[in-house]
Amino acid sequence: MLVDFNTLPQESKVWIYQCNRSFTDQELKEIEAKLDVFLENWTAHGSDLQAGYKIVYKRFIVIALNQQHGTATGCSIDASVHFIQQLEKEYQVDLLDKMNVSYKQGDFIAYKPLTDFKQMAKDRAVSKNTIVFNNLVVNIAEFNENWEVPASDSWHSRFL
Repeated sequence: MLVDFNTLPQESKVWIYQCNRSFTDQELKEIEAKLDVFLENWTAHGSDLQAGYKIVYKRFIVIALNQQHGTATGCSIDASVHFIQQLEKEYQVDLLDKMNVSYKQGDFIAYKPLTDFKQMAKDRAVSKNTIVFNNLVVNIAEFNENWEVPASDSWHSRFL
């Protein structure tokens, strides 16, 4: 069952899918429509899951699940991954590659392989103050507080 992301409890589980490029306005409209349909019909063992989403910076798809209403099972998680894989194919983007880093350069969102980010840290092209996206946050509360943070406050700090 699709609900407004902003109405979900702070403890709701989140999955963040970062894109290797920004979506166009047309792609965003299409993806939002597909997310609406998917989440409206997302179930676990035949029971509706209460979930919402938001797309941030035209680049990050954030899906949240109210686990007080029902938890995702292996099959429902597989269904969501399959849905994301379909988006990857249709829009020719990377959404599931966790070995990449997104960070801010002014108003621009940069996307680099982890190996490049490590080298940039060595070269001091990024610093502890560089704003990074910590896609390892697990719930809405962490998403709101610890997703977009200085590298020094994230797992990225090990490279600085």
